[in-house]
Amino acid sequence: MVNSPIMQMFARSPFKPMQEHIIKAQASAAELIPFFDAVIANDWNTASECQHRIAVIEGEADDMKRDIRQRLPASIFLPVPRTDLLDLLRMQDKIANRAKDIAGLMLGRQMQVPEPIQDELRELLRTALQTIEQAVLALSELDELLAAGFRGHEVDIVERLITELDRLEHKTDEHERELRASLFRVERDLWPIDVMFLYQIIQWVGDLANRAQQVGSRLQLLLAR
Repeated sequence: MVNSPIMQMFARSPFKPMQEHIIKAQASAAELIPFFDAVIANDWNTASECQHRIAVIEGEADDMKRDIRQRLPASIFLPVPRTDLLDLLRMQDKIANRAKDIAGLMLGRQMQVPEPIQDELRELLRTALQTIEQAVLALSELDELLAAGFRGHEVDIVERLITELDRLEHKTDEHERELRASLFRVERDLWPIDVMFLYQIIQWVGDLANRAQQVGSRLQLLLAR
């Protein structure tokens, strides 16, 4: 049984590192707030410092990912399949990877964000980060799920958290569509190559929320086992 001392000794071990890993991924994405502020202000020294912090945090997340993979016990000692946890870990790691991609591209090209879309871009990022925060909150319930044997009231709590996560991801999609429309209205005044990369950045910021939702989807699969 999951609640036996032996099962607890093995089953609890992977969850705390998983929770710490998604918090690290969240920290990497959160650094995009000061990074975007610096880019919009054309403060490239500060933007470079922010990009460096994002890269360092992403590297730390990679180290944590490798350590979890190496230490994750065989599935016989886990209340859920080992492959499911590894898939969840992969989804978490993509959040930090995408944050690094965004900062690297914008800094490398010293991208100019047109004034008419600056506020909308910031709002898109804020909503995407809220989605990641919701994924972190859902993952924080893993220990309680284990103690409850992945059933009962605790499952209902996590299901509600995942429902809110889906709502936030949908809200991010709406902001992304609106921002694309705003960019379309001003793109004739911009260099075509700049427009292309701006659309890429909009998509990648939206990806942050998509990947957070994928974390929730993988967690939901664990509940269905």
